[in-house]
Amino acid sequence: MPRTASTREQARFTFAQDLAGMEMLTASYRAHRFAPHVHDTYVIALIERGAEQFRCGRADWLAPAGSLVIVPPGALHTGQRGCDAGWSYRVFYPAPQLLVALMAEWPGATPAPPAFGDTVLTDPPLFRVLHHLHLLLHGEACALHRASAWRTAMGALLLRHAGLAPRQPGRETSAVRRAQDLLRADAGATLGLTDLASAVGLSPWYLNRVFARDVGMPPHAWRNQWRLAQAKTLLRRGQAPAKVAAALGFADQSHLHRQFKRAFGVTPGVYRGECGGGKRS
Repeated sequence: MPRTASTREQARFTFAQDLAGMEMLTASYRAHRFAPHVHDTYVIALIERGAEQFRCGRADWLAPAGSLVIVPPGALHTGQRGCDAGWSYRVFYPAPQLLVALMAEWPGATPAPPAFGDTVLTDPPLFRVLHHLHLLLHGEACALHRASAWRTAMGALLLRHAGLAPRQPGRETSAVRRAQDLLRADAGATLGLTDLASAVGLSPWYLNRVFARDVGMPPHAWRNQWRLAQAKTLLRRGQAPAKVAAALGFADQSHLHRQFKRAFGVTPGVYRGECGGGKRS
């Protein structure tokens, strides 16, 4: 991670290629002062520690830890520390068309670049879900998980703070059941949310929402639970963890190891041995 003049300052940009190359920033600043500048994207910042002081338009703002900052495209703004310790934050830079594309998936919505009511927001539940999304987009999550988390988090932001109210979802029992069948058949865990939604005749955002409502969890989480249940069955039959991981579409054996232990409290190898499967191939 490149460091600035102060050893307490660091900044790293990453890019979400599956979200039109959206930029993301993870940074800590103490002495740095941003000159007045603009972006051609939205700025959605999560203040993790300290506080940031900035001017946006004609107003001065102070964003403390736990707050969200939203700057629209083209808005002139600055940035500097708002307390002696400086500030640490995580930032999304979604292009307007990325949010418009998300809104186009909503029933009855009119896709247009959203206008947010406030520049600094205090919304702890939303902060947590956006923070989780930022972390997830840097990790090993599969395409289905990433797409689902993106729609859940950014959808919540738009619904809560952009004055948007799409039509409430109706009953889609047959579509949800069909989606479950397709996820069961997706042995390699390669099916993405867009393809899954297209196969059942719904938009990705709408399917994600009605699936979570009817099943109690979004599609990626349900598929993961089903895969873990299948993993237990295969391990009881004596299959080696590496073979089980490959058969069920886990990234590798260590990925299965982490998921299995998180769910059941033991590793796949220990579970296989305790089931008497350790002597079989």
